[in-house]
Amino acid sequence: MRFETVIGLEVHAQLNTKTKIFCSCATSFAEKQNSNTCPVCLALPGALPVLNLEAVNKAMSFGYAVNAVVNQKSIFNRKSYFYPDSPSGYQISQFDIPIVEGGELIVNLEDGTTKRIGITRAHLEADAGKNMHEGAISKVDLNRAGTPLLEIVSEPDMRSSEEAVEYLKKLHSIVRYLDISDANMQEGSFRCDVNVSIRPEGQEEYGTRVEIKNINSFRFVAAAIEYEVARQTEAYEDGIYEKEVYQETRLWDVAKGVTKSMRGKEDSADYRYFPDPDLRPVLVTQAMMDAAKKIPELPDQKVQRYVNELGIKKDDALVITSQKEMAYYFEAMLEHNITPKNALTWLTSELLGRLNKLSLNIENSPVTAETLALLIAKIESDAISGKGAKDVLDYMFENDERDIDALIEKLGLAQVSDDGAILEIIDAVIAENEEKVNEYKSGKDKLFGFFVGACMKQSKGSANPAKLNELLKQRLS
Repeated sequence: MRFETVIGLEVHAQLNTKTKIFCSCATSFAEKQNSNTCPVCLALPGALPVLNLEAVNKAMSFGYAVNAVVNQKSIFNRKSYFYPDSPSGYQISQFDIPIVEGGELIVNLEDGTTKRIGITRAHLEADAGKNMHEGAISKVDLNRAGTPLLEIVSEPDMRSSEEAVEYLKKLHSIVRYLDISDANMQEGSFRCDVNVSIRPEGQEEYGTRVEIKNINSFRFVAAAIEYEVARQTEAYEDGIYEKEVYQETRLWDVAKGVTKSMRGKEDSADYRYFPDPDLRPVLVTQAMMDAAKKIPELPDQKVQRYVNELGIKKDDALVITSQKEMAYYFEAMLEHNITPKNALTWLTSELLGRLNKLSLNIENSPVTAETLALLIAKIESDAISGKGAKDVLDYMFENDERDIDALIEKLGLAQVSDDGAILEIIDAVIAENEEKVNEYKSGKDKLFGFFVGACMKQSKGSANPAKLNELLKQRLS
């Protein structure tokens, strides 16, 4: 029997506001435990929440970025559950009327096709604290409690781990472009709950949904989905599907590469949602909505512009725009009037290759966009060869010097384009290889490469290759 996988994702993006969603405590966590707290986020009796306007603005901008409906009126609810990291015994979230409803993402797949993934909703809520376990002792740090989250819930439209990861990457990219979240998965500011089920092909009814909580890397999302699909498929084929697969929450064990049962999965009724009596309905003004629509150019728009205006291949454009910092670096290079093709090649092949070897990101590149562009301009003006430019780039990665002209002179890499100087080199090589010249003239055309190499060696790599080829052909003929 063949099965179809059904996947939906719930992503929690931590909004990068300066203060928490319902109080004025800072949202910085690299401080002493429980120091960024107050009566509101500690849920002390009598403390009243006050909504952070900036969190609302950031949620609205996301809504417009994914072609969703931004509700002019939304409501906060209390979601009841009892965990040590939730001092109030409930979470303030949105249930009946969220700030954002509907929407979509178009993802690019490896085979060159695209797929639309629907977005059900995106709602605001307060984060919980953090449990820390030290042997037999458990501690709670409430510095994170009350941090604003935007929970983004997809439709169950994904049918493979590849589609899920591409959706997640696209979502990650968009919140970074919008600058509403730093989306650092390692630090937990962009984390994902995966809902997975299987069903026999052709069956319309969904299978039993299993939720895998708080996965914090693209690689682990793919691995968790593939493991869970295999587990559910095996249970179905062994006739124990109803016994082994039931609505529950599972955890991903990174070390063992398996999902493990955590607890039974609650339904919405179990959370006993009701409107928060301390928070009035959120009514956003038309002016706020208009301001939220002013979003930056997003990855899809950049790809289209790069292809149509710069003549870049779509696959290359997708690579550049996958990270906001890389796209901005690329555009900063183009401000120095170099060709897009050379900018693309030197960014993706030469610069990124060196950064990857050193485990560096484009943000902390030792060579700025302006410096790399100036180096490329020297190639385009024939002041230096491509090989010489690579030597300069290597030198800059190892040293603090950044004056391109001074480095070309210091390293002796200035390219010779003068006809007379190149002809002297050619004549010297021809004089030393009369026998091979005769062989070339008798029809051994492949020897031309030998003469090119000999001339470049004679010039110590400084001869202009195009000029050398042209003059060498003239001399040999």
